Amino acid sequence: MVILVHLKVGDKAPLFEGITDNGERFSLGELIGKKEIVLYFYPKDETFGCTKEACAFRDEWSRITALGATVIGVSSDSVESHKRFKEHHSLPFTLIADESQEIRKKYGVARSILPIPPRVTFVIDREGKIAHIFSSQLEFNKHVEESLKALAARKPAQ
Repeated sequence: MVILVHLKVGDKAPLFEGITDNGERFSLGELIGKKEIVLYFYPKDETFGCTKEACAFRDEWSRITALGATVIGVSSDSVESHKRFKEHHSLPFTLIADESQEIRKKYGVARSILPIPPRVTFVIDREGKIAHIFSSQLEFNKHVEESLKALAARKPAQ
C-alpha cells in the first residue's frame, strides 16, 4: 500500500476550520494547547470499516480522555450524514464534514490508488506538532491501538 502522507512526525499540524456534525464551526487552532488530538481521516460514514473504526474509538473513549486527548474524525460526508452516523453509533467525539476535501489535501491524504480515500490517523501534541502517524486502509482497529500507544508514550510518568 502507498502511504500518501507528505507530513512527518515533528511537523506542525496544518491548521484548518470546518463544520461539525452538529453544524458548529470548528477550528483546530482553538484546540491546540488544550489537549492532545487524535485526528483521523476515514473514507465514508456507515461503511463496514469506518463503522468498526469509529466504534473502536468510541469504545476506548475513556482511555483516550484519561490520557488527556480528544478525537476528531474527518471524512467528505455531509454534516447531516455525520450527525446520523454519530447518533446511530453513540459516538462521543466530533466529526468534521470535509466535502471539498480541503482538509484532506492539507494533510496529504486526499487520494489513493484505491477508489476510496485513504484512512490515516495523526496524533497531534499540545504544541500542535505531529507526534505519530498511522496509515492502514484495512486495519481499522489498529488506528485506535496505535493512537493509544502514542498517547501513553507521551504521558509523563506519575
